[in-house]
Order: sequence, then structure tokens, then C-alpha cells
Amino acid sequence: MVDQPSDGVYPEYWEADVVLRDGGTAHLRPIHPSDADAVQAFHVGQSQKSIYMRFFAFKSRLTGKELKRFTEVDYKDRVALVITIGGEILGIGRYDRLNDPEEAEVAFNIADAHQGRGIGSILLEHLAAAARENGIRKFSAEVLPENRKMLMVFSDAGYDVKRHFDDGVVSLEFNIDPTDKSRAVMESREHRAEARSIQELLAPSSVAVIGASRKWGTVGYQLLEHIIEGGFHGPVYAINPEALELAGMLSFARLSEVPGPVKLAIIAVPYDEVPKVVEECGAAGVKGIVVATAGYADDGERGLARQRELVRQARANGMRVIGPASLGIVNTNPAVSLNASMAPALARRGGLGLFSQSAAIGVALYAASSRRRVGISTFLSAGNRADVSGNDLMQYWEDDADTTAVGLYLESIGNPRKFSRLARRLARTKPVIVAKSDAMGLNLPPGHAVRTTQAPPEALDAMMRQAGVIRVETIEELMDVAQIVSSQPLPKGPGIAVFSNSRALGKVVADSAARQGLGVDRIVADVDLDAGMSRALPALRRSLQETLTSDTVHAVVVALLPARGLTVEKIAGVLAECSAAAGKPVVAAFSGILDPSIYVEGMVGAEPEQPQQALLTPPVPCYSNPGTAVAALAAVVRYAQWLDRDQGLFVEPEGCHPDAAREELEQLLHNVGGEQLVRLDQDTAARLLGHYGIRVVPSVGFETVEEAVAAAERLGWPVVLKTTDPALRHRLDLGGVRLDIHDADSMRRNVLEMRKSLERYGSPSLEVQTMVPVGQACTFRAIEDPLLGPVISFGLAGDAVNLLDDWAHRVPPLSGSDVHDFVRAPRASRKLFGYQGLPAVDVAALEDLAARLTRLKDNHPEVALVHFNPVLAGPDGASILAADVRIANAAQRTDTARRAMRS
Repeated sequence: MVDQPSDGVYPEYWEADVVLRDGGTAHLRPIHPSDADAVQAFHVGQSQKSIYMRFFAFKSRLTGKELKRFTEVDYKDRVALVITIGGEILGIGRYDRLNDPEEAEVAFNIADAHQGRGIGSILLEHLAAAARENGIRKFSAEVLPENRKMLMVFSDAGYDVKRHFDDGVVSLEFNIDPTDKSRAVMESREHRAEARSIQELLAPSSVAVIGASRKWGTVGYQLLEHIIEGGFHGPVYAINPEALELAGMLSFARLSEVPGPVKLAIIAVPYDEVPKVVEECGAAGVKGIVVATAGYADDGERGLARQRELVRQARANGMRVIGPASLGIVNTNPAVSLNASMAPALARRGGLGLFSQSAAIGVALYAASSRRRVGISTFLSAGNRADVSGNDLMQYWEDDADTTAVGLYLESIGNPRKFSRLARRLARTKPVIVAKSDAMGLNLPPGHAVRTTQAPPEALDAMMRQAGVIRVETIEELMDVAQIVSSQPLPKGPGIAVFSNSRALGKVVADSAARQGLGVDRIVADVDLDAGMSRALPALRRSLQETLTSDTVHAVVVALLPARGLTVEKIAGVLAECSAAAGKPVVAAFSGILDPSIYVEGMVGAEPEQPQQALLTPPVPCYSNPGTAVAALAAVVRYAQWLDRDQGLFVEPEGCHPDAAREELEQLLHNVGGEQLVRLDQDTAARLLGHYGIRVVPSVGFETVEEAVAAAERLGWPVVLKTTDPALRHRLDLGGVRLDIHDADSMRRNVLEMRKSLERYGSPSLEVQTMVPVGQACTFRAIEDPLLGPVISFGLAGDAVNLLDDWAHRVPPLSGSDVHDFVRAPRASRKLFGYQGLPAVDVAALEDLAARLTRLKDNHPEVALVHFNPVLAGPDGASILAADVRIANAAQRTDTARRAMRS
């Protein structure tokens, strides 16, 4: 829920930058009375046919009365949105509420020159979001049958559209609440548009370096030199007003003098000159800019304001922004060969896509890939990540045939819920490796303007795990894993064989593998590498080939000590040959080599004649430490297991009524202002939870002993007597609970005794509650986090959950498989399945409760906190004994049901 716009008050938060179908950007905003002249210009520029399609008649100009009606709206009953580039209106969408307050009529008008760019579908999505906010649930429209493009906008939106033909007009109507199909349509359109947008940046047809310099060592000099020496296949233009010639070619004083179109501009000028340069880029039709210039959000609030203005200016002119403070971009595809970066040479060609944020991390990541000889497909340094982000790159990599695995080093995430959605989808086809700062979400890295989190640190890691991400700690660990996934087939199971020329080393490696969750099928420790090359290598080949044919061996770890007469390259060649023939991964660790000139940390094998050429037989991932090799392989095995398992469906449990809950929340928050947090009383909380089929065991407070007896008789004997103190109400050991009270006399006696025992705690009030079967006490907690949105937590109740931090955390939405894993994630969850002679509990009931709570939090950000403690899980169900529910006016989530670029 967001603040609803008051009548006539311009809702600035509806504004959004959007990516169009062809990858260009535009700005969407509510219409304003000052737009009258622009609307008239838009109308006059339309063809007679387009005007007829919109108004069912031709009119050369709009009257003053019409302009007033079209531009002066109340943003509630009458709403109009426009999409602009460079201030020019490209499209208008509007709705007018009808007599039925839940229905509105919609109409659209798209500029002739910009039809086919997806403007109509974007306007529809944003109009629907605004309408839902204003209590409208249904749209209707009248369209001429020959207006096929507009009919397609409605039919392709994913809504259940009803249509009928009457008096020469097609009448349409449809419910605008998001459906699974409409969400899928939006995600698909978003994916295609953002992937196209990044493709325009990474594979431009022409490049200009603005700020190119003849001074050796400057950023402008190096960027121009690296693009030329990297062999970029398109035209390269140097822009410098003070030079006639640069890098052996004619330079230009300004972009407007360039004889051909420029698709990508690399900007390396002082920050005070950047706004003018961006304006020139927009006028020249540039698709994207890479800003190497620093001095933006890394320069405090003043710099942050400059950075936001930079992004606003670029997007308003249809351009994407990489940076500022970007290290640059790389694309090793031979048809592109783009090295628009500070790296001195074009990277080795391969299948790994890389993304980094700050330039320093980008340098380290790029250097690690080069040192390890891991070939890359594309590399992008986002710098301050003011616009283009890791989410955008994942959209691109999903369809990029050159990329087989991806690695991201993240210092911040602007939109975690979108990241989770995209990573989960991408990980189904390509491994996603993420290294992240330990402080991510807790502190802002320099130059990054994002929210911070209040959720437990483990929540973000849990989100990544459920999305199938291979989570690592460091750049080196990222490369450890990347060596395997970018060159080797995925293992089909956890069974491995260990090869070694030392029995002791083989045993150590096997023990390490077992600790990592791998199943050691066999240890082959009779590898004799001292028998000479002519005998040792064939013997190693035969033994390895035989082992790899076993159905119970899915990967091999080869850990070797130095051998006379055999080089690492020769051994690696045999390993590569066997791995390729068997279609199973083989990793190697060469320990004990003291000569630093011998290469053992990276991809070892035959080198291609040219760095950009790919090998028919990939080299072998090699390590200097067997433990590193095992840890990397174990991470890949866990990913392969995630990939092979049934991910489950995102199904809403029966008996959930989101609309009823939404209406009740609107009433409860009607007079709640600002960030005020409201704790619901017992009855109200029970009613709200009931809309999702969640039942809390009833309890009744009392003052006198006789009131306690009366309450127990209403609830039905036996009952429980408990304190209402939050710290004591579930603590049987501290005297906060008395069980199994069967009659009035027992109640009177227990009330007196309990009050006396609780005097040391300040004599808290008491209540009577229905007795439920004994079981294992559990606890659920759900919060609305500023960064992550909804976060659900589960643990087994008691001191251990807090003292040992034995919580499981998840970020909705959750599939059936996610819920299954969720309740089994705490270390103490073994107690749910029978422990020390106790019976197993009804885990299915806990899963059902988790699924319902997840849906409630996913649908209603206004529910700021839910705490069930304890939940008593028995053999035949789970009972919530206490519920704390708090609500508030929620801020807008970062992943809403409309397409919009991160602001």
C-alpha cells in the first residue's frame, strides 16, 4: 500500500524511467496542465488515420476545451500518463472512472513514428497500477475493429479480456488485478527489452571516445588505445576539441561533427563537463554511455545529486548509463572484439560473463580471470551502478549464446526481489556465481545510493540459496568455481573418485570431500608417475577412463605430488582428454611444487593460437591446494543437485482471500499517518489472519478468580493458565504457564499460586487459553524489510533459537520446494522428525502455516510484523498459541507489478 494521491495533487512517485521494446529508454510521468502545448503538438503530428483511430473522427487540432480536459486531471477519478524522450511526448494513456466506482474506461494514443516500441503495453501496466491504487478493479475500452495494434495491446497483456462487437465498435473489458499470466507477460517483455538494451551497449556498431587524449597514461588515452588495439570491428571516433589527430586518425572537436552515427559513447571528461556531453550524445542519437569520470555519489550528497541528474538526463534522452566511475566494458566475440576498458589487452575468449561494481573490484576480478586463464564472453564494470546493474546483465546473459556461466561481485543490490527472480530463472540454464561483501545491505559502499537492511544478515544469503546461486566469499573463490563451470560438464550426482600418487594425500582429500557432503566412491592411490612418461601417462589414462565409466562416479579429483619427468601440462592433457570423453568433470590439484614458474593455479592445457580462439578440448581446472579443489567441486555439485530437483509450484493455499484482507487493512490504516506502527488487538489480529486460513487458539484475559473460571467454562475444560508477559507467556520453566487445568477448584488454586510465584516479575496479568495437545514448540516471524521486502523466519522455540541464532530465513515468494526446505533448515529441526524417543510432529501442518504466512506477507507490505510464538506442533496438527501482528503504511516495494527502471 502506498499513499493515495489527493485529488489534484501531482503524484510524483508515479514517475518512472522505462526500457522500451527496442532497448531504448524513456520517461513515464503523470500528465500536467503545463503539457497543453506539447499535447497539441503531439496531436498535430499524428496522421489522419491515427487521429481517426483514437477519436473515431478526424480533427486537425484539439480545441481549448479538449486540451483543458485532457491535461487537467485529478489523478484519482481521471488519470493520464505520458511517455517522453527529450521532452517530446511519444504516447498518452488515460482512464476515466465510470458510474461503477470500480470500473474505468481507458484510451491510448501512440505517436506514429514510435509505434511498435511497446509504449502502449507499458502505459497499460502503469495505468492499471495507478487504478488499483485508487480502488478501480476493471478497465473497459472501445476500439475500432481496424485498430489491430491497439487490440493486440489488450489481448497480449495477459488479462482475461472479454469482448463484443456492437454498432461497428469492439467493446473490451477486463479485471486489472495481476494474474499469473499477466505477471508472466510483464516479465517476458521486461526481459526482452532489458536484454536488447544491454546488447546495444556490449555490441555497438560504432564507438566514440569523448575526452580522448594524446597524453600517455590518461584515462582518455588508454581507453582509445585499448579499443583500437583490441580490434573493434566498427568505426571508432576520437572526440577532443583541442586535437586534430589522435592515435593515428582524425579527431573531432565535438560529437555533432562525426560523419556517421554513434551508438556507444565512452566519456572521460571532468565531471563538470559531463552534462553538456550527455546532452550532445542525446542529440546525436547515442544509445548508451560509459562514464569513466568519477566525482559523483562518491563525493557525498553533492556528488549524489550530480549522479541522479546524470541518470535522469540520459534516460530522458533514451540512453542507458554504465557508471559513473566505471572501469569499462569488454566483449570478446570475434564479430565485436570490444575492449572499452582500462585493461591493456582484450581478454581471453571463453564462456564466463563477469560483472563488478566499483572499479577497484573490477580490476581485481578481471585480473583474477586473466591470471587463471579463464576465458570470458563479456565483462562490465558498473562503477557506482547508477543505472545499469547486475540485474540488467542477467537479463542479457540469459539469451547470450556466448555465455555459459556468469560471475558477479556485488557490493550492493538495489532491487533484491528482482535479483532473486532473475537469478532463479537464469540459474535454470546457466550457473550463477555471486561473491558479495559481508557488509552488503548493512552499510552503503562508496558511490552507491541504495536502501540498507534491517533483516538478519543470513536472510540475503538464504535468498540467494533458494534462487540457486552459487554463493562464495571472495574473488578467488569465485574463480575457483568459475574454472569448473565454465569448462566442465556438471556432475550428475555427489559420488566422486579421488586419484593420487600418495595414499596419505588421497586419504586427506577423501576426508575433505566427505566433510563437504561429497560421497567418496573410491580412492585410487596406486598412480605411479615415476615410471616415466611412456608408461605413466598411458597407465593414468587407462585407470581414469575405467573409473569414469562407473555409474557411481560423477566426478574425479586428481591430487598429485611432483613426479620426475612429467610436466603439469602433460598430465593435464590426459585429464582433459578423459573428462571430455566421459562427459564428467575432472579437477586437479598439484601440491608441493616449489618452482613459481610452473603454472598450477588456473586452467591448464593446450593454449590456442590466438587468445580469442576457443579450444575443442577445454583445459583442466587446476589448483595448488587440494582442499580448494574439493570445495569448488562441492559447490558445483550442490548447484547441480538444486538444478535437478523439482522446484515446486507457486500455489496459493486454499482458503486465502487477499481482497478481503486488503479491504480490512485499508480500513485499519485509514487514520494512521506517517510511519506509525499499530499493534492489533487479539480479536482484530485473529480476523485479519483468518483471511488467510490462519487460526490462533483463543484466549481470554481476566482480573478476578471467578472471571477466570467463567472464561474456562466458555472455552471448555481443560484449559491453560498463562501470563500475558511476552517474555514469560510460553516459559513453563519460569512459571509463566500452567497446563491441564480440569475444573473450577483447580483453576482457583492455580490462579492464586501463579500470582504469588510471578510477584518477582512485577505481577503480570494472566489469561486463560484452550488446552491443545502437547508437542514441539516452534516460532515464526515475518517482517517488512526496507531492502529485501518481506522476510520470513522459522525456528524451534526456546533459548537455543536466539542464543545459537538457529533461524531459517526466506524471502517470498516461495515454491512448494522452498517451503519444504524452509522448515527443515534450522539445525534443531531434527526434533520435528522424532528425537530421543519423542514422536514425529505433523510437519505438513507447519509447511501449510509457512505457506499461508508467506502469501500474507508477499501480498500485504502493510503487515509490518507478524510473530507467532509459540506454535505447538503435535502429531496431528500445529496450533498458534500467541500472535503479535503490527501494521503500518508501507513504503513502495522495490519490485512492483509494473515495469520500471531502478531510480
